[in-house]
Amino acid sequence: MIAETVCSAASAAGLGIAVVTAYRKRFLAATRIAAYSLVPVGLVMTGVVGWLADTAFSPTAWAGFGVLGAAWLLFAGTRAVERRRGGTRAERRAARGDQAEAVAPRASAPSLGAGKRPATGSATAPRATGSGEDFSDIEAILKKHGI
Repeated sequence: MIAETVCSAASAAGLGIAVVTAYRKRFLAATRIAAYSLVPVGLVMTGVVGWLADTAFSPTAWAGFGVLGAAWLLFAGTRAVERRRGGTRAERRAARGDQAEAVAPRASAPSLGAGKRPATGSATAPRATGSGEDFSDIEAILKKHGI
């Protein structure tokens, strides 16, 4: 009974705020506030508030929440142990060889391969093979621009 009264009061206050917001010519915000303020009344009318109130004061419901918490702790604990043992199940299967390789064998290789170099302007630029500093490409670019 008290929960229904509180929800009704909250809805009435929200609708009042929506009216003031609409008076200030902010109709979109007023509509959104009105929608949010109607939610508590809707929950009261569907019986959800009564069910929640009965659940909150029920020792059986709290014992059920305790069992759910224990189950969650067991799941989390097994996951932590699994991570300490060397990764997930899929990673361990891949290490054993039961599964195909998860990553492509040449995933880090360049995708272009050994193709031809783009032309720099002069088709037959001489290349020095012995020196560590080969400026023929730079010279060809400079000559192309007339520098």
